[in-house]
Amino acid sequence: MRADFYLIAKPRFREQPLLLVCELARKACDAGQPVLLLARDVAQAEQLDDLLWSFDPDAFIPHQIAGEDADEEEAAVLIAAPEHDAPMRPLVINLRDEPVDGAFERVLEVVPADESARGPLRERWKQYQARGLDVEKHDM
Repeated sequence: MRADFYLIAKPRFREQPLLLVCELARKACDAGQPVLLLARDVAQAEQLDDLLWSFDPDAFIPHQIAGEDADEEEAAVLIAAPEHDAPMRPLVINLRDEPVDGAFERVLEVVPADESARGPLRERWKQYQARGLDVEKHDM
């Protein structure tokens, strides 16, 4: 199991951090990896839903919000707010305040550009290490 921390540095990601999330989801889809995207709340899930439709006019990323009527298994990216139980997938993008538990192969954590917001993610890094995950950092 592996945890990858993506540190926001580029101006376009500083202005819109969720663009990085969309880029990560697109890369996973291009590689044929189904993604579980754990949104912080319903509003963020809806914002990600909208952004995945519009962030790149040349990319189509099949996605949906968990709890809607469509077949969740067919969505390459399943967006889950905390109110919805969603089945774990091998690749998880975590935007919530707590580390991911469960059976996954890889978790992606997006680290804000704001230095004051990075403290909890440093703790999460240590928690994943303590659980035996390989942990890596990527500057974005």
